Amino acid sequence: MADIKDPIAFELFKNSIFSIADEMALTICRTTYSGVLRDNMDFSTAFADADGKLVAQGLTLPAHLGSIPTALDVIVGRFGDTMQPDDMYIMNDPFDGGMHLPDIFIFKPIFWEGERVAFAATICHHADVGGRVPGSNASDSTEIYQEGLRIPPMKLYDRGARNDTLWTLIEKNVRIPVQVFGDLRAQLAACTIAERQFLDLIERFGSENVDAYMKEVIDYAERLTRAAIRDLPDGEFDFEDWIDDDGIDIDRPIRLYVKVSKRGDEMSVDWTGSSEQVKGAINNTLSYTKAASYAGIRSVLPDGIPNNEGVFRVIDVTAPPGTIANNVLPAACAARGLTGFRMVDCMFGALAKMLPNRVCAASDGGNSGVSIGGYDAERNPYIYVDFACGTWGGRPWADGLQGNSNMFANMASQSVEVIEAEQPVEILAYELLPDRAGPGKYRGGAPYYRDYRFTEKEAVLQVRSDRARFRPYGLYGGLPGTASANYLNPQRENKKLTSKPTMMIENGDVFRHELAGGGGWGDPLERHPSDVLRDVRNELVSAEAARTGYGVIVDTEAWRVDIDGTSALREQMRSSRGWEKAPFVSWDDDGTEKALDAAE
Repeated sequence: MADIKDPIAFELFKNSIFSIADEMALTICRTTYSGVLRDNMDFSTAFADADGKLVAQGLTLPAHLGSIPTALDVIVGRFGDTMQPDDMYIMNDPFDGGMHLPDIFIFKPIFWEGERVAFAATICHHADVGGRVPGSNASDSTEIYQEGLRIPPMKLYDRGARNDTLWTLIEKNVRIPVQVFGDLRAQLAACTIAERQFLDLIERFGSENVDAYMKEVIDYAERLTRAAIRDLPDGEFDFEDWIDDDGIDIDRPIRLYVKVSKRGDEMSVDWTGSSEQVKGAINNTLSYTKAASYAGIRSVLPDGIPNNEGVFRVIDVTAPPGTIANNVLPAACAARGLTGFRMVDCMFGALAKMLPNRVCAASDGGNSGVSIGGYDAERNPYIYVDFACGTWGGRPWADGLQGNSNMFANMASQSVEVIEAEQPVEILAYELLPDRAGPGKYRGGAPYYRDYRFTEKEAVLQVRSDRARFRPYGLYGGLPGTASANYLNPQRENKKLTSKPTMMIENGDVFRHELAGGGGWGDPLERHPSDVLRDVRNELVSAEAARTGYGVIVDTEAWRVDIDGTSALREQMRSSRGWEKAPFVSWDDDGTEKALDAAE
């Protein structure tokens, strides 16, 4: 523990440093060009100490918890002794500290009286970084060289002088340089604002105190994390889940396996046993696997623990190289976000064995990525990138959320009006789907679907989704949610697509994406009949599904529950299923076994 002489001053500093990280996030949100940053908010901001240790992360993505420290370690290791005031660094290479090519990092070292005292850090998902498919996020790429421009750790500014060669190289390798440059300038602005405000803190508290306070913020997070973990049950808890496919080998499921171990005040997360890295672009870097692991554990810890290096000291994450959890060259990884989301659900399955009353059932499988890109009649490029935010699984104390981002992302859906104003796309439908949420004492979140009508001549459609074969699992008697689905022209030929298609579309084509329903938590026959009635009235559950899924008889004429009929039906259903106790996990009836058998 650092020598803190004034605890009140320390508390003021702690709140100030997190406020700076938040102000950086707001700066990006307010000044960026692309919808994926402005509306989806697929970015993160952070503050690190002079050694590159994360002190504070802004109010953005848990998915980036493991990424900024890894990337900054590379920057410090390569340039640390040569850094000068007004230097700024850039990188995106997944095999040199990055995650996937659309995520571009910018770091600014901050100096006081000639000495490096801190770093401002930003990471933003850019709408395009080149490659074979507009949006640079295709699931069916087979090697990193197809995915776009790889930027190794480099100087973007050298003592304030812009690296024009690098800027020109970026300009010539992306489809929408105006937008990419606008987003890069938003990152630069955020770092500059952070520098200014941090130097104000030094003037206020003194440089020695600020250095001590940053170390104490990290140590404080470590103490809180260790204390919280100490209260958890010791033991080993494992779980297995399956990704539909990699977008190339369509009939080959991909295994995720995790073992969470807890001893005393430390935890370890081991992904040994997960599938080898695959042909398609859903392979994870180790940093992203760490982020999913950290996020899962943070979800069962108390509020108020800062997200910084102190948390990471307590949680050890391992994954063998060459697996989907820790890819090696030349693996494609543009769509690795899907695997990260699914890893969080896998973590929840293991943690539910440890803490049955604190962990929710499976979500929709993560934010679905939809990209549409091409050229208009004047050959001007356009790229629409959206991440559909959907459903949570049922929680031990409440129904799953719906219309919300996956916990791992903390993102938002783009506005229909903004989409239609900026892109050659019309949103024909954006509606919740009935009878899709997994039944439970607390049901899963109800999914929605979107219909996208394309209005230009032609474009490339690319979709990153999952849970089309392996439905979101239910816990402790809760039933699985329904599968996701993709369709082309649902009002005409209604062609069913795979979960990860890359294809050409033409003027007037309509793409429909249906999210998966969240899994249920707890015995559906214990759900209060009035809650079922409310869901029927809200058209989230049909009267027939109320009867078959919950054993509740709803009179839709009088809008009331038949209490006597419901009691009799529920007793009959309990007797016929023959449970001694509720099963820990419920998959897709026998669908999971069928999918696995078909793959063998």
